[in-house]
Parts: sequence; structure tokens; C-alpha cells
Amino acid sequence: MIYTVTFNPSLDYIVKVDNFKTGQVNRTASERLFPGGKGINVSIVLKNLGFDNVALGFIAGFTGREIEKRVRDFGCSSDFIEIDNGLSRINVKLKSQEESEINGRGPQISEEALEKLFAQLDRLKAGDVLALAGSIPSSMPSDTYERIMARLENRGIDIVVDATKDLLKKVLKYHPFLIKPNNHELGDMFGVTLKKNDDEIILYGKKLQEMGARNVLVSMAGDGAIFLNEDGSVHKSAAPSGEVKNSVGAGDSMVAGFLAGYLESGDRTAAFKMGVAAGSASAFSEELATRQEVADLLNKI
Repeated sequence: MIYTVTFNPSLDYIVKVDNFKTGQVNRTASERLFPGGKGINVSIVLKNLGFDNVALGFIAGFTGREIEKRVRDFGCSSDFIEIDNGLSRINVKLKSQEESEINGRGPQISEEALEKLFAQLDRLKAGDVLALAGSIPSSMPSDTYERIMARLENRGIDIVVDATKDLLKKVLKYHPFLIKPNNHELGDMFGVTLKKNDDEIILYGKKLQEMGARNVLVSMAGDGAIFLNEDGSVHKSAAPSGEVKNSVGAGDSMVAGFLAGYLESGDRTAAFKMGVAAGSASAFSEELATRQEVADLLNKI
């Protein structure tokens, strides 16, 4: 089974305003509401691609219950831990002349609630896949990723980590199956600026492998992606052409596509192509990628 963890899920309220002006009443041209959070995005795209999975994490209040309902409306299973106090956050994404975001804080997560999550993860078995995605809320210990991976070490569980900077660097010693920084995040980890130069990206991607990562997938937005396979091979794919309508969730979709491709074929190179197709399909859509959209783009890669 595949499991995803989203520590701080959200309701994403996406509104379009034709000509937004501060200090005035603005009317929306359109509005949509989705369950949000990187792990939840991975879960939805995996389900769209035909792979059952279980979304884990923390929810609180009426917003939390709505998140859970909407996740299940997408056909995903969930086993969220409900926090007694506070509310799951609402993130506002405003699209007008520019795109702006206001992200909520979310509930306080106690050590007791965290232990409940650990108990859930302790039930994972050899052959299961776990995707850890996103930042850690300020109310949680900063070493939560490390604690999870230490508990699951040497149990035959493939762990995917999509995080940034120290969160990612500190778990490399546990040999995650896949990590997915973008080129900016990769540079930040080493204090350098990477400008989508293939040789530089490959150099620093290999450094992450030397630090413990098994497979490294570096996304580069419209310039495609580079994949460093644990067998030592390196692959690059250009992004298929299309109109970018929404960048939210594209990276998460790439992770989901990679997992789906790998579980389907057992081939990491084929998984890479599926990842690029899924990431691009979400970028070219107002919503997350569907199986048909991914299949259409896969033929162009």
C-alpha cells in the first residue's frame, strides 16, 4: 500500500479577480475550493492514475472535516488524526494581474497527536511506500522527518521525501528511495545559485546521492527535469509543450507520476517519464492531472 503524510492540510480557496485593487471591494470572476497540502496532492494524483493509497496527517474542526470529505470525494482513502483544538487552515490563492497567496497557520499539534501518527506508521509493512511531503508546522519538533525515518529504517519500506534544505539534508543518511528538489531548492541546500545548467544540477544531484539519497529527481519547471538513477545513469527530459494554467501541485504530481510509473513497470526510467508527464499535465490544467491527460502527454515525451 502507498501512504502519504500531510502534517498541515488545508482548504485551498482559489479565486480569480479580473482587476484586483487593494482597499476596495472586489468581486470574484470565479472561485473553487480544493483539499490542499503536498501529500494530499500526491494522494489525489495517484488515485487518478489508478493507485489506491491512504492519506495520513492531522485535521481539526469543521475545516478539517471538510478536507477529509473532499479527499474522499476524489476516491482516496484517509486515516487522518483529529486534533481537539483549533481549525485546519484555509489558504487563499488570489489570481489577478499577479498571483498572491495567504496561507493559514493550522492547529497546534501535540506530542500525543504525533505519537498517534507514529503508531500508524509502525504498522507499515515491507513493500509499502511512504511519501513525506512539505514543511513541518512550527508546533511540531523540527526533527519529525528524522524520527519517522529512523523508526522505519531497514524495514523494506520505500520512502519518498519532498522537502527543502535541512529537512531534506538531515534524512539522507536514512537512504530515502526518492527525493525531489527543484533546481532552486537544490542550490539552496548547498548555498549556490543554479540556473538550470545541466552539468551543475547533475554535479549537486550526485552530491545528494553521495550523502545517501538513492534516486534524485530534479524538477526545472518549463525546462523539464533531470533524473539521477541509483544505478548511476543520468536522464534528462524536456517538458512537453503546453499552456501553463496552474503551477500549484505540479511538483507533487511529478512525485505521484514517478511512483505510479515505478509501481506499474518496476523501471525507474519509465517512472521518470511518467513523472514528467504527470507534473506537466497538472501544470496545464486548472486541477490536478487525470490519467487521460497524463497518457496524452506521455506520448510526447
